[in-house]
This record gives sequence, C-alpha cells and structure tokens, in this order.
Amino acid sequence: MNWLFKEEPTSYSFDALTKDERTVWAGVRNPLAQKHLRSVRKGNRIFYYHTGNQKAVVGIAKATSDAYLDPKDKAGKAHVVDVAPERALARPVTLAEIKASKAFASFPLTRLPRLSVMPVSEGEWKEILRLSTLKTEDS
Repeated sequence: MNWLFKEEPTSYSFDALTKDERTVWAGVRNPLAQKHLRSVRKGNRIFYYHTGNQKAVVGIAKATSDAYLDPKDKAGKAHVVDVAPERALARPVTLAEIKASKAFASFPLTRLPRLSVMPVSEGEWKEILRLSTLKTEDS
C-alpha cells in the first residue's frame, strides 16, 4: 500500500526527517486520517508532502513499523507509525500540477485537502514519480 503524509515544513520538513534518519509519525487527530494511519504496515511507501506555502510532494519515506497505539495517548485510541526517509524527489510535485492532471480526479489530496494521511493508488504513485522527473519553467 502507498500513502501520502502531510506536514508543515516549518514544523518538520523532509530535510529534518532525512537528518534524523527516522521518526515516530504522531499527532494525527482527524478520525479519517487516524483510520488510514491504523492501516499503515511496515514496508509501505509514503510520499512526504509539505503543506503551507510550498504545497508539494517533496520526498519518499517508508514505514518501518506497523501502526501501533500511541503510548502518549491517555485515551488509548490514537495510533502512530515509525517512518524513515528514502529519498527526495528529483523535484517537488506541486498541488497545482496534481490538480491540473485528470489522473488525480479521485485522489484524496484534491478532494479532501485538510486530510493529513491518505492512501495513494499505484497509478497515482507512478504519475507523481513521473511528474517529479519532468522539467518545468522554474527548474
């Protein structure tokens, strides 16, 4: 399974994850995002998406554990997952590029913009990778 995890780069950027070499993905509170997070399994691929001003997929990470109960959640309901970086994309793929492509008509990123954890189909995964290798006017 493939996933997209969103984070504000000023809070925890892909560069910070790369420097740290691993992290516990925690703090997800939205019920649907938590449902998705509970489905993450060790070895799943993850697109790292910067929110805020950047709004772009910037890197690839990997789940290094199955989702598990957050030991810091006193209610015992929230889950977390261990994550490690794999590589930065050749260039960021912006939300504008994704929205402009018909390949992403049903992609949760275009329909549920506030969702912080979402599935990515194999076709969407391949298309984001393809877009990351294309030259743009800015690159």
